[in-house]
This record gives sequence, structure tokens and C-alpha cells, in this order.
Amino acid sequence: MKFDIVTIFPEFFAGPLHYGIVRRARESGLIDIRVHDLRQFTQDRHKTVDDRPFGGGEGMVLKPEPLFQAVETILSESAPRKQDGDGSPNQPDDTSVVLLSASGKIFVQETAQRFASLERMILLCGRYEGVDERVAEHLATDEICIGDFVLSGGELAAALVIDAVTRLLPGALGNETSSLHESFSLGRNFAAPDEQPVTPADEKQFTGNTWRVPALLDYPHYTRPADFRGWRVPEVLLSGNHEEIRRWRERVALEKTRRNRPDLLSRTNS
Repeated sequence: MKFDIVTIFPEFFAGPLHYGIVRRARESGLIDIRVHDLRQFTQDRHKTVDDRPFGGGEGMVLKPEPLFQAVETILSESAPRKQDGDGSPNQPDDTSVVLLSASGKIFVQETAQRFASLERMILLCGRYEGVDERVAEHLATDEICIGDFVLSGGELAAALVIDAVTRLLPGALGNETSSLHESFSLGRNFAAPDEQPVTPADEKQFTGNTWRVPALLDYPHYTRPADFRGWRVPEVLLSGNHEEIRRWRERVALEKTRRNRPDLLSRTNS
């Protein structure tokens, strides 16, 4: 899979992309990451990438011309692409152009799964007070936000997205089943937990004796020592009874989700 990052701070990525799973995926050829300096796609001698917004307002906004030129140049490397009738680049179906923006849709595991099925992602790192809206409307296929907070730019968000997507690619993890049992694993079914009442808010997640949770936090993990400062590992994990352990993990995962992220339980299956 190919990742292209368009940014005004290419040096930022000298660190985040050289560790852990992302580094190993690059070294094995599973992914190819290229960082592009947005200023190289400008036409004036000052390499201007921003301007004041029409109508006034604080701060500067990234201009559309360099971003469109960057994406069109990147796409032309693989095959010449014509523009659509409205001036938008004609992007292949296996490519996503992602604008990292505080105004975008929240990035969730379902989105990472969809991106992992692609051949290429082009990540546009926003900066300053934002990006010309024509980039979101006519260039980007996705406008993504990583949370309900504001960053100085999209570089950190781009690194986060690359990591989340890479670990879902076949061959990226040492254990291919690891990603199936993590927090936010999708569409998990399991038996109704013992001694766990079904509340009205949970009823739509419960049919018969089976729960269906669109996204669930991971169950707690423990390691040695079994007794640390008087806090003991739950006895069930020391029992060797795999069925009891499985049911315990299901129950506490649901409890933790209800306690820390009740919003996940309110999601309906799409």
C-alpha cells in the first residue's frame, strides 16, 4: 500500500514513521510512504501556500492551487489522469485523498478498515486556520478529524492514521489475530454475561442470549507478578479454564465499555 503525505513541514515525519510496526512494514515492502513538500507545488518565487480568507477573519488559510497541483502530480506518477468536467481530478477507485481537518468526520476503526482495503492514500495536512473549502468539496474524498480537539496542523493526525491503517494490513502484525480482539474490534458477538443486567439502553444490542456490539473496548490484561502491592490478578485468569476465562473477558470488556465509553454501546449496526 502507498501513502503520500502532503505537508509544509516534511521534516516532521523524520521521527514518527521510523519506529515499530510502521518501520517494519516499510522495510518489508508492505507499505511505501512518501512525504511531499507542499511548497514545491507553488508557482510564485516566494512559494506561497497560504492567503487571507475572503470576508475577513483571523489567521491564514491554505490556498487551493498548491494542494490540487500536488494531488494531480502524485496521481500522474502512476498513470495520466484527466480532470472531471467540474475541474476535479479524476481519481482511481482504489485511492483516497484524505484531508486532515478539525471540521472532518471523526476517524474511527471502521474508517481505518475501509482505508486498509485501498491501494493508495494521499494525506493532506491542514495548517493555520484551515484549508480553502474547495479542497474539501472537489479534491478530497474524505475529510477526517481524529478527535474533538484542535491541533496546530494535520501532521500528527496523518501519522496516527498511517499507523492505524498499517496495522490492519495482512502481514503487518506478528500475530494476525491480534487486531481481531482489540478495543473497537467490530461486530463482536458473545453470550450474555452472567450477573450482568440488561438495561433499557442495552436492549437493542441484545437478542436471545447473544450480544451484538458494533465496537467494544478491549478486556483488561494482567501479567506477573500475580500479586502486586496487594492487588491480585483475578483468580479466573489463573484457573486454566479457557471457557471461563473467555466469558470473564467478555463480561469485563462490556463493563469497561459501559463505564468508559457508553457512546459505543449506543451505536446501531449499519
